[in-house]
Amino acid sequence: MELVTPRLTLRSARPDDLEAMHAVLSDPRATRWWSTPPHDSLDQTAAWLDSMIANGPDQPDFVIERDGQVIGKAGFWRLPDVGYILHPDHWGQGLAGEAVGAAIDHVFIAGAVDELTADVDPDNAASIRLLERLGFVKTGFAERTWNVGGEWKNSLYYGLSRAVWSARLQT
Repeated sequence: MELVTPRLTLRSARPDDLEAMHAVLSDPRATRWWSTPPHDSLDQTAAWLDSMIANGPDQPDFVIERDGQVIGKAGFWRLPDVGYILHPDHWGQGLAGEAVGAAIDHVFIAGAVDELTADVDPDNAASIRLLERLGFVKTGFAERTWNVGGEWKNSLYYGLSRAVWSARLQT
């Protein structure tokens, strides 16, 4: 599976993505808002990558390539919940929005689901802005939902319907 945007290629993960994804998942800046602390070994990233590969096309989750280099991931490890992470060297250029938007297009065109969800840390302002730019609306809040490295995190919940996404594309 491959999706192509003006600057990116989103494709299914492969075992040879290990070192590039480890560079992302071991970076404390990238994983500040992630569901796990930074990976401290290639073995940890290999297990993560193996589970991403094992999910297959039923869970459209993609690595993100820019100019042939893997710089992150975007998609749906488990539908309907969107997730994404990008190496900090590529932040601030609109690449995450481009990648996540392509993954959303794919899922809605395929007819897999009618509603998408997102779970974001309330302090992650950049991710909240990205979700809202894509048309997601806040649907709820919960405290102490994730224990990441011994620290409890809260969650803001967001949702996006196929109807809202379609209307957004027509304006």
